Amino acid sequence: MSLNNWFNKAIPHQEYIDTMESHKENLLHIYKRFTLPEDEEFFSTLTNQHLRVIVITEDWCGDAMLNTPILLHLAEKTNMEVRMILRDQNLELMDQYLTNGKSRSIPIFIFIDESGNEVAKWGPRAESVQQFVNTIRTELPDKEAAEFKEKFNEMIQTMTQQFVSDEKIWNEVYKSLKNKLANLS
Repeated sequence: MSLNNWFNKAIPHQEYIDTMESHKENLLHIYKRFTLPEDEEFFSTLTNQHLRVIVITEDWCGDAMLNTPILLHLAEKTNMEVRMILRDQNLELMDQYLTNGKSRSIPIFIFIDESGNEVAKWGPRAESVQQFVNTIRTELPDKEAAEFKEKFNEMIQTMTQQFVSDEKIWNEVYKSLKNKLANLS
């Protein structure tokens, strides 16, 4: 299936948000508090690209909760239509965008031009956010340890709280998106 077909199959971002069952409040919290920096030259250049975005996501995903509101602000500023497609119901698409060739990590933002050609892919995390996650994971016990599940759940709670409250992380996501999109021609 072509990316245009996937885009047409995907649902508008507001419809997705309206139906979220997990992380909706956190996503909206970030959305309401994040402000794009003054970056008019970049916004103008990106607007002229006439891009659309397919977001492979699931509402339970903390990374999607963090990254999607930043993308939505950028999309609104640059007239990009954003549509969401659920990973678990669309593995044919997801499996074309595996992280490290093996992981179905989300979100994945697929930027397409007016003809439906992929011009950029971003996700699932900004590099600095990945470093934060790698650091916090080093504190986990071995997966076979009796306390692994409890410690893993604590780690997820810590990450979620950090993602929801740390504006520096939000700005790192924006910078990562900008770096990916700044050199399109």
